[in-house]
Amino acid sequence: MPTQFSQSPTALNSFAPRLLDWFAENGRHDLPWQQHQTDTPNPYIVWLSEVMLQQTQVTTVLPYFARFIESFPTVQDLAAAEWDTVAEHWAGLGYYARARNLHKGAKQLVEVIDETGDFPQTLAGWEAISGVGPSTAGAIMAMGLHHYGVICDGNVKRVLTRWAAIDGDITKSATTKDLWTLAERLTPTENSGLFAQAMMDMGATLCTRSKPACLLCPLKEDCLAHAQGRETDYPVKAKKQPKPSKFSDALLIESADGDILWLQRPDNGIWGGLWSLPLQFVEKVDGKTNNKATVKKTLANDDKLSNMPNDVRSNEKVYEAEFTTAEQIINEWLIKNELVAKSVSNTLLDDAPIKHSLTHFHWYLTPRKLTIDATQVTELNQKLAAAEIDFKWLTEQEAQDSLGLPRAMVKILE
Repeated sequence: MPTQFSQSPTALNSFAPRLLDWFAENGRHDLPWQQHQTDTPNPYIVWLSEVMLQQTQVTTVLPYFARFIESFPTVQDLAAAEWDTVAEHWAGLGYYARARNLHKGAKQLVEVIDETGDFPQTLAGWEAISGVGPSTAGAIMAMGLHHYGVICDGNVKRVLTRWAAIDGDITKSATTKDLWTLAERLTPTENSGLFAQAMMDMGATLCTRSKPACLLCPLKEDCLAHAQGRETDYPVKAKKQPKPSKFSDALLIESADGDILWLQRPDNGIWGGLWSLPLQFVEKVDGKTNNKATVKKTLANDDKLSNMPNDVRSNEKVYEAEFTTAEQIINEWLIKNELVAKSVSNTLLDDAPIKHSLTHFHWYLTPRKLTIDATQVTELNQKLAAAEIDFKWLTEQEAQDSLGLPRAMVKILE
């Protein structure tokens, strides 16, 4: 970016005043984590909201934030909570590693407070907390402490790439460096917290991904993308490769009393620490060859594929990668006892199989049901307990009421 930034000094110097004037009149001032209207800001609720808002919209976060604050009004409350309680509060919000980092970060923050008497007061101090990157740390500094702080999250990058017509790939480090340099140049020394909130609002309400409301934008006079009529060409991002599709069976293993077996997922990996039905991996389709016809064909052969765990076992690496220890135990036990889970009737579940899209792949989950007697329940319990597996037998309603369930499991139960 030439000297700088492809924008005139006048445009650069007037950016913040124009944005702050717009925010004062048109910005959001009633979000529960906002701190610009208080003289004694609370960094805890800013940190909590910033973690929740990563890759998640405000409307989705609001009810989760309210529940967290009600149950964990202080960082000490959050740090002292059991993981299962935190997971249950987070369930459905997605990107579950955030919840793990949040819980770990709360414990780290309590240690800092116990040692120093206060929350971290520096950018480096906040970046040392699990799950806190440079933009989140800048937001906490600016909004949670009323110190100087710079943010450069997804919304900000969209605003800046359009305003300055930055045509570098935003996934590349060189472009990221340019965007941070521009963000630092534009952020005022005073009121950086207000400026951060204004930038967030600009990206969330006016400079949106599609159909940006340019006529209402306070920056339209010198927005280079707007002048070119190319607003939606920015930000530039390398085209994503098609996601692969994975096919698994979700086993509803039911006791004669109507209780269903639930497993706690390992801490690492997908849905870490949450509760799930036992899963049986069936097949994975490469993203390059993945298309509607391939998926349709795979689903059409679903009954045939449901017998594949026997074949999967012959590939030890795939078997260990796709089956948790608990799922391996259950799979071996089912094979030994010649038990086969049946497809759930479409009259009970019209949407079978469930399609659940994750960051790196689409997951097709076919519910299959199996009822076992009391002797079999005892035998299976003994095998799981011997391997120190965390499991519970609960009804569908009890599971939804008391466990942290991934959204995919809720879809199956619904």
